[in-house]
Parts: sequence; structure tokens; C-alpha cells
Amino acid sequence: MSYQLYRNTTLGNSLQESLDELIQSQQISPQLALQVLLQFDKAINHALSNKVKSKISFKGSLNTYRFCDNVWTFVLNGVEFRDMGEVVKVEKVKVVACDGKGLCGYI
Repeated sequence: MSYQLYRNTTLGNSLQESLDELIQSQQISPQLALQVLLQFDKAINHALSNKVKSKISFKGSLNTYRFCDNVWTFVLNGVEFRDMGEVVKVEKVKVVACDGKGLCGYI
């Protein structure tokens, strides 16, 4: 199953804006744009699950959490990210976690 939540990234938003422009100028059909977005969903999910091998750890204070339709959402405050000795601190982070193996209701 491919999740559509990566469409809200900078890359996903840029792709959607480009597709919208192509539709407006009648260079592609809305159906083709949808197929491109579906392919993007599959490709980004595959790349993140199979190609990325980096690991990072983080800690912070839990502000809120929610579990709905097999999707966990966490909001953390005062978060520190650590990667091979480098530390990055941010004020607030939202983490959305879906089951990578099964059925996730997030679309």
C-alpha cells in the first residue's frame, strides 16, 4: 500500500503544482496527472523503505498523541535529533507513523 502523506512534502507540493500548470495549459489530462501522483506515491514509499539506511535518534517532551485508523500522530516539544554525534534542536515536531506492512487508513 502506498501512502499519500508524502504529497505534502516540498517535493510532493512542487510536483502537484507542476501537474496543475500542465493541466491548465492543456498539455496533459487530469487522469494522467493522477497517474503521475500515484506513481510518485509508490516510488517515494519504496525509496524510503528500501533505499534509506541512515538512522537517527531523537528525544523530546510528548505534547499530544493520537491513534486513529492505524495511524499514530505524536507532537513533541523541545526535540533533540542526534546523528553520529551531531545534535540539532527544534522547538516542535509532528511525527506521523503508519504501519509499513499492512493496511493503514491514512490517505
